[in-house]
Amino acid sequence: MKFIVSSSYLLKQLQVLGSVINSSNTLPILDNFLFELNDTVLTVSASDLETTMSAILEIDSKSKGSVAIPAKLLLEILKTFPEQPLTFTVEENSTIEISSNSGKYALAYAPGDEFPKAVVLDEPSATMVPAEVLASAISKTIFAAGNDDLRPVMSGVFFQFSPQSLIFVATDAHKLVKYSRTDVTATEVAEFIMPKKPLNILKGILAMTDSEVKIEYNDSNAVFSFDSYMLVCRLIDGKYPNYEAVIPKENPKKLHIDRTQLLNSVRRVAIFSNKTTHQIRLKIAGTELNISAEDIDYSNKAEERLTCDYQGDDMQIGFNSRFLTEMLNNLHSDEIMLEMSLPNRAGILTPVDGLDEGETVTMLVMPVMLNN
Repeated sequence: MKFIVSSSYLLKQLQVLGSVINSSNTLPILDNFLFELNDTVLTVSASDLETTMSAILEIDSKSKGSVAIPAKLLLEILKTFPEQPLTFTVEENSTIEISSNSGKYALAYAPGDEFPKAVVLDEPSATMVPAEVLASAISKTIFAAGNDDLRPVMSGVFFQFSPQSLIFVATDAHKLVKYSRTDVTATEVAEFIMPKKPLNILKGILAMTDSEVKIEYNDSNAVFSFDSYMLVCRLIDGKYPNYEAVIPKENPKKLHIDRTQLLNSVRRVAIFSNKTTHQIRLKIAGTELNISAEDIDYSNKAEERLTCDYQGDDMQIGFNSRFLTEMLNNLHSDEIMLEMSLPNRAGILTPVDGLDEGETVTMLVMPVMLNN
């Protein structure tokens, strides 16, 4: 088995696949990349058993075979080469030799058939989604997903497909994000929960492509295919909570304000808040928004006044500044609207501008009890 490939082209593909590999694996074979060669087509895969990702590379070769090559070692050596063709040759003595313009490097390999096979879906449902839409859906929701191992369903992003719309939801019980598109639809109704790790990997590479992503899914697995990549992952098992029930419908108090101005104020004031609760207080009256925080233990306090457009009765409400900052960071609009009803009911953040046709983003943040 022998093939020739460009060093920078190979490195670029392996760096994408390398993000699948865990730092400590129970199976030693998972510390390797699987190279499968079939004449001029080289398929390279990486897996952690839950997620398997492969890339198809076009190379110069006339042979067939498969080997598992240590990932860390291969990435380290590839990073040091300037752009040049590299020749990989599998030797009889269980080593693979890499020849560059300036030298030869031999590393041990494992037989390719020891590498776990990726799951193949029988008659899956399929939906086509533009890469840009999927990337936007992931980045707008993933930050709100939980990290609680006791509630695994809330540690992923909920995909809800229908002939009317595509909806993506994430929540950790303190904050919730619902991202929906009516300009992209599925042929049939489907629901599944995607784990965070494969979504983070996708988020990184979808930004570099403008093609359509084919999403295939059944009850237990999903496959994302686009360009030369294919990512197969196991879905999170369980029923997603009824998120619609927690979004308050009647919110008579509406606050319009410049997003950047509010974000900067919240960031500054939050420095003076209690380090365990991160509580900040919003006091709204007329066209004035007063943001304050206090840490009684250290006698630290801060207060800022902003002008805003507000409809509704005067009110005071408390929020965790970290959740508010995260949400404001992930809303890409100049102006936002905060809708509220009572100080103990969730506030709803929505962008006023900067949305595509058919795109809606709803962010919900739970209040914290104010201690007067």
